[in-house]
Amino acid sequence: MRVILEKLFQQYRLSKEEAKSLLLDIAKDAYNEAHLASFLTVFRMRPITVAELAGFREALLELAVRVDLSGYNAIDIVGTGGDGKDTFNISTLTSFVVAGTGQKVTKHGNYSVSSKSGSSDMLERMGYEFTNDEGILRRQLEKANICFLHAPKFHPAMKAVGPVRKALKLKTFFNMLGPLVNPSSPKNQLLGTYNLEVARLYYYILQEEGSNFGIVHALDGYDEISLTGSFKLFTKRGEQLISPEQLQQERVAKEDIFGGNSVEEAARVFKSILNGEGTKAQNSVVLTNAAIALKIVDEQLDFETAYDKAKDSLFGLQAKKCLSTLVNS
Repeated sequence: MRVILEKLFQQYRLSKEEAKSLLLDIAKDAYNEAHLASFLTVFRMRPITVAELAGFREALLELAVRVDLSGYNAIDIVGTGGDGKDTFNISTLTSFVVAGTGQKVTKHGNYSVSSKSGSSDMLERMGYEFTNDEGILRRQLEKANICFLHAPKFHPAMKAVGPVRKALKLKTFFNMLGPLVNPSSPKNQLLGTYNLEVARLYYYILQEEGSNFGIVHALDGYDEISLTGSFKLFTKRGEQLISPEQLQQERVAKEDIFGGNSVEEAARVFKSILNGEGTKAQNSVVLTNAAIALKIVDEQLDFETAYDKAKDSLFGLQAKKCLSTLVNS
C-alpha cells in the first residue's frame, strides 16, 4: 500500500483493474488502519475517476452476498449521503410512499456516517430486523411491497473500512459507491448525489447498463430533490435542469426539511410524516421525490398523475401500512 499511496499522492490515476484489485485486497484486511485512512483521504483531495469508481464498484459487487429479486420490477431510492444538510430521512420516507402505491421497492441503505440518522438507523429504530435471507426478503416484498437491504449484511468488504470511516466522520468514495452496489441489482433506480461531479460519474456508468435510472442533485448541495431550489435530473433521455415552479411546487426553506439533532428527533419527524401529519413543506418534498421515482419506473406517467398516486399513498396511510407490515413480517 505504501507504494500505491506514493503514486496516488503524485496524482497517479488508477485503472479500472487496479482499483478493483486494490479494493479486493482491502476486503482481505491486507492493510492497516493508517494506510486505509490515507487511502480514503486521497479521494477527498482530488476527484475520483470513472475508471476508479467503476473498478471499486466491480470489486464490491463481486464480493457481495447477492439476492435474486429479478422477478420484481423493483426500484431502489437512495442517496449518497454526505451532503451535510441533516435533512429528515427523505429517501426512506419516499421509499415507503412509493411502496404504498403498489410499486415494489428494494431499498439499499446503511447507518449514517456523516449525518444524524441514516436509513438503517431509522428502520432499526422502528423495530425492523436486518436480514440477508432471500426467502424473507421475497416475503416482505410480496406482503409490504418493500424490503430493506442493510449494506453490512450484504457487503462483507465494508467491514474492513467501517471503523476508519466512522473515525474519520467524513464522506468518502464509499458514500459514492453505496447507491451503485444494491445486491439485488434492481431494474429501476432513483439515486441522489451530493455534488454534480458525482452525478455525472453515475451517469457515465449507468448509461452502459440498460436499466431505468434517475440521478438527482439539487444545485444548492442536497442529494435529493429538496425543493429549496432547482435540481439536475439525469435519465436515459439526457440531462435536465428543473425548478420547483416547473413542477407546480412552492420552494421551501432549508429549516423546513431539517431532520433534528438525533435519531430520536429524526424518528419523531419520520412518524409524523407517515401518519399524514407532516408539514406542507415536508409532505411536498417527499411526494415530489416519490412522483419522480414512479415516473422512472413508468415513463408514460405524467408528473401530476404520479404525484396524485403518491399523495393517495401518504394520506391514505398506505405508506404507513407498508412500514408496519415490513416490521412485522
